[in-house]
Amino acid sequence: MAILRRTEASAAVGMAEALLAGGIDTLEVTCDSPGVLSMIQAIASALGDNVLLGAGTVLDAQTAQAALDAGAQFLVSPHTDPDLVRSFTSRGTPWIPGAFTATEVLTAWRAGASVVKLFPAGSVGPAYIKDLRGPLREVPLLPTGGVTLDNAVSFFEAGAWGLGMGSALVEHGIGLGDLEARARRLCAIVSAHSAKAPAAPARV
Repeated sequence: MAILRRTEASAAVGMAEALLAGGIDTLEVTCDSPGVLSMIQAIASALGDNVLLGAGTVLDAQTAQAALDAGAQFLVSPHTDPDLVRSFTSRGTPWIPGAFTATEVLTAWRAGASVVKLFPAGSVGPAYIKDLRGPLREVPLLPTGGVTLDNAVSFFEAGAWGLGMGSALVEHGIGLGDLEARARRLCAIVSAHSAKAPAAPARV
């Protein structure tokens, strides 16, 4: 999942197209980005069903609904608010809440999370994923924050269900050609290690 955070609104569609050309079709646009609703609308209009488009950094119900109305298909938050997750998943909207400790991960999963975002993952590294997956093997984990092209393999080998990658992939000022090349490299990593990743849960 490529994360567009504080991306220039005028560049959002071009970046989304470059990511898609490189093989990445799951995108998150964070709600702390200026003009985020216009960005979601523009990407949804330009790429339609070719991408799975989500809104990130969603902290409350009002922001969540506005993002969905703009065209977001799933929601992501840096934290776990069980009531908020339940209220939207009960209506069929996938929510990926952020969690860090075993208690938070299990709380997020029991609230109806489609996948649990382990955040921030970079400060603890792949070994932490492996440790959590011991007692919580049924919970799909999406490490985000500190994930790079260099450590992506290690996260997969530790049992990550997928990867959320922001600035290490979508660097500010990067050219569209370079962005597509990075996306291709990441997709090659994912393809090479997909057999080692846990099976997708029924909720996804």
